[in-house]
Amino acid sequence: MHAWPAARVPNLPRNTNPEIDDRVRVWDTESRALKAVGPQTGSAGLYVCGITPYDATHLGHAFTYLTFDLLQRAWRDLGLDVTYVQNITDVDDPLLERAEETGEDWRELAASQVELFRTDMRSLRVLPPDHYVAATEALDLVIGTVQELDAKQFAYRVADEQYPDWYFRSDAVEGFGQISHLTRAEQLAEFAEKGGDPDRAGKVDALDSLVWLLKRDGEPSWPSALGQGRPGWHVECTAIAQHYLGSDFSVQGGGRDLAFPHHEMCAAVGRAVTGERFAQAYVHVGMVALNGEKMSKSLGNLELVSRLRAGGVAAPVIRLALLAHHYRNDWEWFPTDIERAQRRADAWVAAFRAPAGTPAGPVIDDLRRAMRGDLNSPRALAAVDEWTAAALAGDGTDSQAPTQVAEAVDALLGVSFD
Repeated sequence: MHAWPAARVPNLPRNTNPEIDDRVRVWDTESRALKAVGPQTGSAGLYVCGITPYDATHLGHAFTYLTFDLLQRAWRDLGLDVTYVQNITDVDDPLLERAEETGEDWRELAASQVELFRTDMRSLRVLPPDHYVAATEALDLVIGTVQELDAKQFAYRVADEQYPDWYFRSDAVEGFGQISHLTRAEQLAEFAEKGGDPDRAGKVDALDSLVWLLKRDGEPSWPSALGQGRPGWHVECTAIAQHYLGSDFSVQGGGRDLAFPHHEMCAAVGRAVTGERFAQAYVHVGMVALNGEKMSKSLGNLELVSRLRAGGVAAPVIRLALLAHHYRNDWEWFPTDIERAQRRADAWVAAFRAPAGTPAGPVIDDLRRAMRGDLNSPRALAAVDEWTAAALAGDGTDSQAPTQVAEAVDALLGVSFD
């Protein structure tokens, strides 16, 4: 499946300041510490879990994808190549349920929401994945992964005469649970809350996850050596990631709500297949709330990127509103976020168009420190604010500085007013 066109990323002069870290460091959920991610030279591999396309892009989605856009930009600024992979879960229970509720064909619903997501991401200048892969395009990959699990005795058919579905033996994989650090009781509760089936009869262990669902009446399915059916969610991401990135790639990312069970299961399936680590680091983004509750499709308390844009809010302003929050923090969206972002955007535009400013070097250094130091976008915004205030006060004499700072803001923060 095609993604969306890539925005131009300006090439900045290479860093020569020895005081600035030459690696990007982010918070790794597994080690509970800041960790350098990506190689020192060569190519960094990034897998970010994509949407289940049954509703439009809300600000929680946008906050997640902007976070990993910052990571891509920081890596590229270091001179690394980036291979970025993202899936689309275009066949799964939530999508089928929404299609039934609305009377739409599930394929048409998915296609319309994927297209809206593309439009939102392009408007926000999020760099597209190199491989944008729908679950329905990856059936052979999933089937092959389940067959490998079966050959290594990590998969089994549940004891159910009508629906002997395929399950993954999570308890048989060494290290299961090390990413999320949850107790067994907490795992069971999270599993049940987030689409798992701990109480299904016939499973070897309550935490075993579905990898191939056999055909149900009225639901889509595909022929396979596993039986007519469709893929499970967790194995879908593992199969796609390992096909395009191999094992032990740089980062698997997503919202913090994916740490368990989704990323834990992905990693366990990956280890079961290869005997190696799935990813070097697991990076999770905080939750965005609205009206006191986590913004989510199931609750319906959504602020949509497309709705804001249709209401006349410029995409760079939306991006600035999101970047005002550090990716690891939970926060609540208020209309005043847009008001503050608009004031910041107005000031930056005026400064970038000013006849002169203070030298660009120090603020570019500050931007690099902020991005390489745990993607600290609020710190980066503050550095540009300080430079902007001086430029608008007429304190600068460097006629090249406004253009140079604007290019750095575009390259590292993805904010452009052109």
